[in-house]
Amino acid sequence: MARAASACGGLAANPARGRPSGFARASGTPGRRGALWGGGGGGAGSGRVAFGGPRPWLPGPPFRPASWSISRARTPTAAAIARTSRAVAPMVPVQRLILPAGARMRDNDGPAVAPGMWAHSMTVQDYQDLIDRGWRRSGKYVYKPVMNQTCCPQYTIRCRPLQFQPSKSHKKVLKKMLKFLAKGEISKGNCEDEPMEPTMEDTVAGDFGLINKLDIQCDLKTLSDDVKESFESEEKKKGRIPKKEESKELIQSQHIEEKLGSGEPSHPVKVHTAPKPGKGADLSKPPCRKAKEIRKERKRLKLMHQNPAGELAGFQAQGEPPSLFQPKANKSNQPKSLEDLIFESLPENASHKLEVRLVPVSFEDPEFKSSFSQSFSLYVKYQMAIHQDPPDECGKTEFTRFLCSSPLEAENPPHGPDCGYGSFHQQYWLDGRIIAVGVIDILPYCVSSVYLYYDPDYSFLSLGVYSALREIGFTRQLHQKTSQLSYYYMGFYIHSCPKMKYKGQYRPSDLLCPETYVWVPIEQCLSSLENSKYCRFNQDPEAVDEGRSKEPDRLQVFHRKAIMPYGIYKKQQKDPSEEAAVLQYAGLVGQVCSERMLLLRN
Repeated sequence: MARAASACGGLAANPARGRPSGFARASGTPGRRGALWGGGGGGAGSGRVAFGGPRPWLPGPPFRPASWSISRARTPTAAAIARTSRAVAPMVPVQRLILPAGARMRDNDGPAVAPGMWAHSMTVQDYQDLIDRGWRRSGKYVYKPVMNQTCCPQYTIRCRPLQFQPSKSHKKVLKKMLKFLAKGEISKGNCEDEPMEPTMEDTVAGDFGLINKLDIQCDLKTLSDDVKESFESEEKKKGRIPKKEESKELIQSQHIEEKLGSGEPSHPVKVHTAPKPGKGADLSKPPCRKAKEIRKERKRLKLMHQNPAGELAGFQAQGEPPSLFQPKANKSNQPKSLEDLIFESLPENASHKLEVRLVPVSFEDPEFKSSFSQSFSLYVKYQMAIHQDPPDECGKTEFTRFLCSSPLEAENPPHGPDCGYGSFHQQYWLDGRIIAVGVIDILPYCVSSVYLYYDPDYSFLSLGVYSALREIGFTRQLHQKTSQLSYYYMGFYIHSCPKMKYKGQYRPSDLLCPETYVWVPIEQCLSSLENSKYCRFNQDPEAVDEGRSKEPDRLQVFHRKAIMPYGIYKKQQKDPSEEAAVLQYAGLVGQVCSERMLLLRN
């Protein structure tokens, strides 16, 4: 399970796959070509960012702002996305997929287009505004899928960490890590094939209710077998039970099982009363019971069968109802918080030590520089083992461009988080060496997940899920100092791709409406997504994109080393296609960003 994506939001692990004939890397090397087309946006009202560089991957002109360009890149196939996990940024070197203006490509799944732009500098506020309009970054390339045209619509998803409660499978992952650290225990369960791939519980139709139902049914089967075995063993001891009486006992045990399946408490008597109406989702049935209560019921039935009179009297003497055990009202029954589960104390003689370090993505930072070699080696091992990439596609240049290069400028305002804003690597050090690295952006309102790579030898620790939970906890920690920072962005949610639906399990979460750019709880979106891949989540038919470009003439252009409004720039232009490109850019980035960022025109 990896946090990655392809040009539209999945992560095509092998960049060479699916490349169209006639197009190769636009890296400037002989025999390789690629085309760019105009338009773009970057970030900063003071002219820190511009668009329209001469070639991708190359530094911009020797002036500030640096240069950007916009390109049209293909969207990955559903099969490519299925090999990824937390889809947030393409590992695919996008220059391999650049097409001329207006060009389209078709996969087996249909048409796919994704406008994009290159950047060398951007403020964190500008990027925050862009991702709230459906943009994502990969290195210094920023792209936005065309939702109603791509084969696999990718909806921006964010989790609300302040209300987040870990699910049963999340707790299992955290406990598995604690057991490994404390005693060196290695779980024999299923290991992850991909980082962030959900467990079986999380993949069952994305439905928590169904997961609970399956869990209870499993317990009921065990309960039924135990009850029948208990009756049979007792009958063998007595040796002389009439067949008629034997059938009554079996009928009683079957009736108990049926009642437990419907959520109704069973009673150790043969007279069965009808359930009282009005209790539970089905008004004709009482509420369903938890598996923990069913296990207690199973134990009680065994004890009562062994000593019916004495055991029943004992329960009644203690004031307990004869039907089931009542849970004790103490602290042990209170659910543990995410922080309690993550930072549970370890014994002094723990087998392993895990340390998570937050390191700024900058070669000027001594800690980042000193750990670069080890981090890069881990990346190569991960890409080759998990995504079967050949060694020549896991070079230091590719690693640096996509996971160490970032257009975001580091900021440390007085009221911001102690670590500041910008791009970071969260390094997971186990016993003195790195076993996983989570690439994240810390923005004014959120922590945005970019990518995860890890040591395949530690797949049994479910590092994808574990790191996501740590990042949710980290967001909650940052919120304590910076109150507006209260969301965790997981990249893109692709409902039509089964392996990408796991993100919906991190609840509560919201999806971004692709037309009005408002956030809608995911529960309200799922029914629409079942009927159609592309959906407008905003139910108000009169609602429009409030941040749309309303005054394109105020858009800022950087031309011939001068900054000017587009209204002035267009008077100097005679190419009719120029206006169309600029207006498309303005519509994609919105009015606010178009006035703060500079569009580089050659």
